[in-house]
Amino acid sequence: MDEKNFMTPEGLKRTKERLDYLKSQRRQEVANKIAEARSYGDLSENSEYDIAREEQASVEAEIFDLENKLKTAELIDPKKINTNKVGIGCKVTVSFSGRKFEYKIVGDTDSDPLNGLISNASPIGAGLMGKKVGEVALIKTPGGMVQYKVEKIEI
Repeated sequence: MDEKNFMTPEGLKRTKERLDYLKSQRRQEVANKIAEARSYGDLSENSEYDIAREEQASVEAEIFDLENKLKTAELIDPKKINTNKVGIGCKVTVSFSGRKFEYKIVGDTDSDPLNGLISNASPIGAGLMGKKVGEVALIKTPGGMVQYKVEKIEI
């Protein structure tokens, strides 16, 4: 069974727009490159053709990935977010080593760690899921084990 792919309405919109662009424009651009490369003759020694085919494979793989994400998409409904414990869609303030950090727990599609949007599947996101205010999550990070104390949960 496919795992759910949690998305915000904005993430869903971006995913659909990217998929539409790939199918309607990017595919045609790559097909034109392949056609042009074929016109150069012998395909066995045609690096332009090889590059265009690799580009085509990359575009098709991204289309496949986005279509699968949309098939398993589950929208995060802000009205259904429970702030009693950390869950998808929550904004959580945590502390460790005397510093405070604020994260919003989102699905993979919306993840942007540099802007405080962390995936529920990331080590920190997964470690915080289900924790309540005052609880400590022991999370394995690339830098070692870190204790995050949940200070606040909000929408």
